[in-house]
Amino acid sequence: MIDDKFIVQWLGEKMLDKKITVMMPAYNEERDLPVLLDRIKHALEGWANYRILIVDDGSRDKTAQIVCDASVQMPVELIQHPRNMGLGAAMRTGLKAAAQSSDIVITLDADNSQDPELMKSMVERLEEGFDVVIASRFQPGAQEVGVPPFRVFLSHLSSAGIRTIVGYPGVRDYTCGFRAYRGETLRNLIDTFGDDNFIRENGFSCMFELLLNLRSIRARISEVPLVLRYDLKEGASKMRILRTMWRYVITLGRGLLPISWRVTSRHE
Repeated sequence: MIDDKFIVQWLGEKMLDKKITVMMPAYNEERDLPVLLDRIKHALEGWANYRILIVDDGSRDKTAQIVCDASVQMPVELIQHPRNMGLGAAMRTGLKAAAQSSDIVITLDADNSQDPELMKSMVERLEEGFDVVIASRFQPGAQEVGVPPFRVFLSHLSSAGIRTIVGYPGVRDYTCGFRAYRGETLRNLIDTFGDDNFIRENGFSCMFELLLNLRSIRARISEVPLVLRYDLKEGASKMRILRTMWRYVITLGRGLLPISWRVTSRHE
């Protein structure tokens, strides 16, 4: 077992010359964001040359003000949408901005349910030669704490079905938003599909769509086990389960088409 202190020291020597952007889409996250920003700062300081980029997707609460206040004490930046446009739109905005000047882009949810300390092992896995690393709910050692049983059942059922149909090597969790990407991989993805079309889905199915598009450019993917702490989030879930499941079906069908058929300016 490799000691965490050794990993931090090794990463510190290796990674300080690389730019890491932690990008989070946020919608009405005033209750969870302050704690999460502190956790990210604690997880990255000492070994990472990092910035945090928040895409405020038309929040009606104090999300934007919290980010502005935090920028006095830590490297955090804000992009605001004038109205709520959906997770996919926020991911599209954030990934385009982050990929421009970053060696590594890490995305995670802004609801404090995913542990930023996992970023160390995700970056280490990238350094082994992978293009994307997913924090997975379906790897040995993973846990889902506080998740309603019906949602656990649906997520495991959909994951099994998607794995059977898609079969992307190295991938078991197709929908988790906690991921680490090589910047060059994202730039390649955006160049291949276009600025507005590398993510077409505006809803939660965008994370699934991203993986299908990454498969088209033959990105190499690995996973690390995630302990999802749903019990730590203060805000309510924003996912509409039945609509999201239907969009998974639409996204899967489109993802099996040739790239030239998928590139369109229509967002859904």
